[in-house]
Amino acid sequence: MATMAEVARRAGVSIATVSHVLNATRPVRPATRQIVLDAMDELGYTPNTLARSLVTARTRSIGLAVSAISNPYFTETLQGVEAGALEHGYSLLIADPHDDPEHERKVVQLLHERRVDGMIVAPSATPHELLGYLARHDVPTVFLDRLVDSGHPSGPAPGFTFDQVCAENTEPVRRLVTHLAELGHKRIGLVAGLPGLSTTSERISGYRHGLAYAGLPYDERLVVTGNSEAAGAERATDALLSLAAPPTALVTANNAMTIGALRAVRERGLFVPGDLALCCFDDFSWADLFSPRLTAISQPGREIGAQAVRLLLDRLDSPGRAARTVRLPSAFVHRTSCGCPENPRTREETDS
Repeated sequence: MATMAEVARRAGVSIATVSHVLNATRPVRPATRQIVLDAMDELGYTPNTLARSLVTARTRSIGLAVSAISNPYFTETLQGVEAGALEHGYSLLIADPHDDPEHERKVVQLLHERRVDGMIVAPSATPHELLGYLARHDVPTVFLDRLVDSGHPSGPAPGFTFDQVCAENTEPVRRLVTHLAELGHKRIGLVAGLPGLSTTSERISGYRHGLAYAGLPYDERLVVTGNSEAAGAERATDALLSLAAPPTALVTANNAMTIGALRAVRERGLFVPGDLALCCFDDFSWADLFSPRLTAISQPGREIGAQAVRLLLDRLDSPGRAARTVRLPSAFVHRTSCGCPENPRTREETDS
């Protein structure tokens, strides 16, 4: 196995310069850096990660705590985190908090005990213990997808700085509701997510804005909770369809709940969009293979993941800088489950 000294001789530089290239402890001219990297490649040099962590006090690893890793949206987001981490020479340690506040704190503690340099976390609806742990140990953290409001009872401790990144939620849902209203629907239902999540409250807000924009009254009976998962959405949709005056159109607030809603519709022998128009938040890679093809809001999952990594690395480099919340635009993908005729091409428009 090649040594750092051999890399230095091959590149014609000092061992200190090789160390600076490996550990980013001092700026190195781009041309010199490339010569060192080429020498490493030629010699098959593999850095000693443990030794580097002792020198730099960093392990070049990131902890990722995201619930429902099997969820297609979070899978895409994870891919963005992984690609961003790899691009900057970081490894990734992954844990699933299962949207359980106590388990959430435990897995974050386990990741922290593995000496990760920072965390990327999709917080639960009541992250009291999580926030307390992160604040006590001053863990550099980026919140992903779900925001934590500093003014909320579950918000962070005073003086605790964190960064956040998510997609736009309110305006895209308003867009879905107004689209259904323009098609003539006057009773539009919503299958909302887990109470307490910022995504849930923002998407409910978008639903209400859409009704107001279309001049339709808000009826609380048409808003049901699917708890962000398929089984809950199936039960919630069945309850909506059992109303004396059921909705003629439905918005589902994430892709797992879309599956549950479609199951409930099928169990009743109904059809989309003939009996019930449907639009969903979260696109699927296979959404255009459904019959009908699903009209959806598409979140930029990979870019959200990559942005989370950039925010975390900025925080590690500048611990005292002001916190940032980044919102990325979502896209309206127009297909046929809303009741519109088939178009030669799928129309995709960005909301910002």
